[in-house]
Amino acid sequence: MNDQSPLPTDPADPQAEPGPQQALARALYADLTALRADLIRQAGERMAAWGPAIRAMDFLPSVENMADWLALRQADLTALQGPLAGLGLSTLGRLDGHVRASLDAVIATLAVLGGEAGVPYPDPRAFTEGSDLLAQRRDAMFGAGTGGPLTRIMVTLPSEAAEDAGLIGALVREGADCFRINCAHDDPEAWGAMIANIRRAEAETGRRVPVSMDLGGPKFRVTEVSDSGKHRFAPGDHFAIAARLKDGPVAMVCATLSHGALLAALVPGAEVSVDDGKVWARVVKVKAGHAVLEVTRAPAKGGRIKPGKGVNLPGADLRVEALTPDDLSALDFVVKHADIVAFSFVQTVEDVRALIVEMHARAEPGAKLPAVLLKIETPLGLHALPDLIVEAGGLLPVGVMIARGDLAVEIGFDRLSEIQEEILWLCEAAQVPVVWATQVLEGMVKDGQASRAEVTDAAMSQRAECVMLNKGPHVVAAVTFLRGILARMDRHHDKKSPRLAPLRVWRREG
Repeated sequence: MNDQSPLPTDPADPQAEPGPQQALARALYADLTALRADLIRQAGERMAAWGPAIRAMDFLPSVENMADWLALRQADLTALQGPLAGLGLSTLGRLDGHVRASLDAVIATLAVLGGEAGVPYPDPRAFTEGSDLLAQRRDAMFGAGTGGPLTRIMVTLPSEAAEDAGLIGALVREGADCFRINCAHDDPEAWGAMIANIRRAEAETGRRVPVSMDLGGPKFRVTEVSDSGKHRFAPGDHFAIAARLKDGPVAMVCATLSHGALLAALVPGAEVSVDDGKVWARVVKVKAGHAVLEVTRAPAKGGRIKPGKGVNLPGADLRVEALTPDDLSALDFVVKHADIVAFSFVQTVEDVRALIVEMHARAEPGAKLPAVLLKIETPLGLHALPDLIVEAGGLLPVGVMIARGDLAVEIGFDRLSEIQEEILWLCEAAQVPVVWATQVLEGMVKDGQASRAEVTDAAMSQRAECVMLNKGPHVVAAVTFLRGILARMDRHHDKKSPRLAPLRVWRREG
């Protein structure tokens, strides 16, 4: 190949007219230098607010990098990426874990190309320290793995795991790295039996297998329905939600809800989702003690509104306490036995503070507290996520779970893919491990056969530090299947960075 494009002007020759590449380098140098100055200003303002919350000083560099990342992502970098690529430079698309070092390296190279002097390169170690730290935190929180996939596998335990030690042993042998116990089910006696079986499996395999215990959080559910959930609703049908069934309109199906904050948030125009989005309705009228809703979406055969089904109010500002009396009771056991506390419905910094206070109150003097796993499932929690990470991680090891079930209903199914990407990027900037959760390989776990879409979703989960499987009769086979997917994806991707491993599909033979 004979490249006839002109070479850039020699930057060492002060008399030479700058060529187009040198002029471009100088312009980009000016743009990125100004961008860096603005980044330092914005990041400094964030750190001034965040600094008092950070007691664990080993977490400080991670918070500083997250502050840099948030400042940088306020700007639109797309116009710079093409010109940077044209000069053979980084387009800044992979800087999440080392923001300032990446920016400084590009600026230093632009200075060389543009003829500027005395701009130093960053220490090369700055490009690996963040990823190394994230890997250490992943292993500390979710287990060190078995030499297989880099993404750890968390399995939700069914009630029978309290009695069936063989199930836990089989899961560990197939590659489960950690286990989840849902405190909304069973009781301390059963939880203790599950953990004893896990510890037995640890002794047999020589592996550390952490236990995450999931606080249930406030229950937003249908409690009663005047027709016991027999009616099938179609778009255009009406029903009522009331404080008590007798407060609803006569001759209209009426439901009550588990939390008073839900009824208080029903204003004209508000949207309501029932049963993970199977039925959608809009509030058309509000009167004393009840609201009337019109169904806007439902399955073709009609959708039922039955007791026990979940209720979401997308966009509503539900300022309710994340810790319920049941959670406080569960914490008596959890603080003493769990490696991780999974915090449901966390929305505010005050929620995190309340959890840590309650954990300290239950811990033995000098005892190590469990790590905190922030479950992001509401818009309020999503928007506050940087502050939640700082508040929790400033004191204790912290991780983030993308609780895609409730979150998808709250923000809209069409936005979930975008938002889960942004959470992954933010957490990489904070060097905080992420759990990819909800319905991963659900078809295989429940029925023994995964759909094509589920396999693709499982492959995408490789960019998180941990992926969670729900309970089901085929979960052991699902762990094996998932390990294979994750291992194959590890050949090609390190989070969002392609590895450029050799491809075998089109290898030339002979």
